[in-house]
Order: sequence, then C-alpha cells, then structure tokens
Amino acid sequence: MKSKITTIMMVLLAAFITLGGTTSCKSKKRLAREAAEAEYKSKVEQAVKDLNAILDDETLWTLEEKEARVKTIKDWNLQNAEVDDLLFQVEKKLARERAQKEEEERNKQEAQSANATLERNFASIARSGSVSQANRTINETLGLFESPNVPVLIIINQSAGFNDYDRPTTIEKYLNYLKDQKISPNKVHEIKYNANGKINELELIKK
Repeated sequence: MKSKITTIMMVLLAAFITLGGTTSCKSKKRLAREAAEAEYKSKVEQAVKDLNAILDDETLWTLEEKEARVKTIKDWNLQNAEVDDLLFQVEKKLARERAQKEEEERNKQEAQSANATLERNFASIARSGSVSQANRTINETLGLFESPNVPVLIIINQSAGFNDYDRPTTIEKYLNYLKDQKISPNKVHEIKYNANGKINELELIKK
C-alpha cells in the first residue's frame, strides 16, 4: 500500500513539474512577444514623430543628419503604412534639399574660381613688363564682362553694415588704371552676372 502511495505521489510530482515547466515556458514566450510588440510600437511612434519633424522643418539637424535618420528608420523595416508614406514624402523633400545644396556648392566654387581669375588678371596687368602684354590681359579680362562699360564699385570703408564707395568707374577704365599705376590695391568682393553668364556688375574692396 505504501509503495502504491509513493508511486502516485511521484506521478503527481512529475506532472506538476511538467505543467509548471510548460506554464513557465509559455509565460516567457508571452513576455518576449509583449516586449517585441512594445518595441515595435515605440519605433513606429518615434519614426512618425521624427519624419513629421523633418517634413515641417522643426529640427535643427543638418541635411546629413536628416539623411542618416531616414536611413536608420528604413533599416528598422517597420512595414507600417503611415511610416512608409512619411518616408516617401521625406525622401522627396531631402532629395530637393540635396540638389539645392549641391547647386549652391557649385555656385560657390564657380564664384571662387571667377574671383581668383579676376584677381590674377588684375595682378598680371599691374605687373606687366610691357604695354602690349598688359593690353592682351586687359582684352582677355574684358571678355568676361557684358561690356567695357560695366560699372565697378570700390568699397573704401565699411561701418555698421553700411559701405562707403569710391567714385564709380567702369571695368575698362579700372583695368587701364591698373596698367598705368602698376598696382592692384583692391580685391573682389562681389560679382553679378547677366543671363548669359557675363559679369554685369563688379564690387571691389580695399585690400
């Protein structure tokens, strides 16, 4: 009799252990699933928040930082319709910003190149060893301008955001001045162009 009771208790204990183990396993799976669902929900909310902020220009992020954030959100692969729609809109917006930035960089480089060309020609005219050499550089330089009568403004003083200018002259007169005086006392401050890419106004400033 005692042996039978012992056997029954062993069977019950085994069943209890098995049941407890199964319950524990199910509990862990449920917790893991709930944690994954909470993480997914959090990422969706963060993605929506960040993408809307980019669309509405409500961040202080640089273009590179915005592009990096979009890449991170895409890497999450959220498979969420709202996030996918926002990503589409944001990527179009950032593509426009990238194109604008690249254009500004090109314009800046072109402006720097034009500045360097003019200043190099100015110095060459002033240092020319002969009149014929100076005249050749003058003619070459005039080819960059809309006409020989393009105005040249020379800033002689800057104060409180205002410029004081020397007497206005023309590019032809200014180049001949460099040839006669054999000095180049000014540097390029601003260049303006016409629709054909020719200079139609030049602003210089004292070195």
